[in-house]
Amino acid sequence: MEMSVIDVIVVGAGPTGLWLAAELRLQGVGVLVLEKETEPAPYVRALGLHARSIEVMDQRGLLDRFLAHGRTHPLGGFFAAISRPAPEELDTAHGYVLGIPQTTTERLLAEHAVAVGAALRRGAAVVGLEQDDDAVTVELADGSRLRSRWVVGCDGGRGPVRRLLGVAFPGEPTQVETLLGEMEVGVPAETVAAVVAEVRKTQFRFGLGRLVEDGPYRVVVPAAGVSEDRATPPTLEEVRTQLRAFAGTDFGVHSPRWLSRFGDATRQAERYRVGRVLLAGDAAHVHPPTGGQGLNLGLQDAFNLGWKLAAAVRGSAPDGLVDTYEAERHPVAADVLVNTRAQMALMGTDPGARAVRHLVAELMGFDDVNRYLTEKITGLGVRYDLGEDDDLVGRHLRDVKLTRGRLYELLHGGRGLLLDQTGRLAVAGWADRVDHVVDVTEELDVPAVLLRPDGHVAWVGEDQQGLDRSMTRWFGRCAARS
Repeated sequence: MEMSVIDVIVVGAGPTGLWLAAELRLQGVGVLVLEKETEPAPYVRALGLHARSIEVMDQRGLLDRFLAHGRTHPLGGFFAAISRPAPEELDTAHGYVLGIPQTTTERLLAEHAVAVGAALRRGAAVVGLEQDDDAVTVELADGSRLRSRWVVGCDGGRGPVRRLLGVAFPGEPTQVETLLGEMEVGVPAETVAAVVAEVRKTQFRFGLGRLVEDGPYRVVVPAAGVSEDRATPPTLEEVRTQLRAFAGTDFGVHSPRWLSRFGDATRQAERYRVGRVLLAGDAAHVHPPTGGQGLNLGLQDAFNLGWKLAAAVRGSAPDGLVDTYEAERHPVAADVLVNTRAQMALMGTDPGARAVRHLVAELMGFDDVNRYLTEKITGLGVRYDLGEDDDLVGRHLRDVKLTRGRLYELLHGGRGLLLDQTGRLAVAGWADRVDHVVDVTEELDVPAVLLRPDGHVAWVGEDQQGLDRSMTRWFGRCAARS
């Protein structure tokens, strides 16, 4: 009996995989998400969404759900924990960070993915991949086999997909390790706050604090060395020992909910695609958590890939469209690896590191430097090189106000969009893929912009021929010429 073929199998039900599944379903593509764990992870690794990810959620009409479960904070002090206010007039309508536990983010994304039609199968560990010209055969630990036209590995830095592909993962090994966990403390909150404030004057990889009122404390403390196996969690006594070493007290910590450890390795997959299998999120890149960029980077990988892969499944993708995913996202991740490694160096405690930190803090007093580093951390500075000179092309367009409302309200469906302030342009032949909105805004000083489904500007101008060339490049052939 011939095996049925799924459009796309996504391996890994973390934020990247769930968001990708939802984006694919938005385009009508069949999706199965395979997750080896039987239950969602109980621990909180990432703590928030940066401005670019907040924009992404707003574009799909999901932001209110996330705002209801999180707390907004001023956007400043994220680069190497150097205290500086956010620069004024950042190019976004969402100039804040949204504090929200990763567990909540994953729950909301899973609910969204399932609501739009993605299938989620837990307890399904991938152990084998074989591909031919037409599809990929996925083997599971229980011996079952599935067939899919495409597979995307969103299964983390230690996941099987990249290993099964034989893709190299070069980079820098872990040099320092950090212990992390959630537990109760045996001293008053005022004592915790006073001691932590004193320790953090010199040790920026140290912290104790509650994520929610009356909840357990999240404890972060440098480890004594680098373990051979970071998959093995530390013991409570190991955490107590390190707390005493850095704070002179272990705060009476007890009753841990979970314990973990992480290193500062920076590694990136040599390539993001092998035939019909792609990598995204931590499967494609790992780095220290400094600046809170990891979860956000993975979400934006998925946002870039989703519409492109969907077009390939539907058969409407122009030549090379799927390969623009790696061309655009690989440099972004490479930059994150560099800036996180730099931040780790700036958070060191030796005299040299403290001297460089002092100098960088002085430089961040200049608005241009502060703006540059803030845009780097938040993703607002990302501009894809689309081969055009216009500075707006390749950038993600902020949510501008139109006479009929907000731009992002028109992007919920995940289609391309031509915002035409001239009223003289047309999308005939691409109307099944691109919306044409004739409207004006005081916030955009160009005749018209063509937006890809991920909100990045593909073209600006007022020439119909130039517009047609851009639509063909990103959305495939004109239907009238098919």
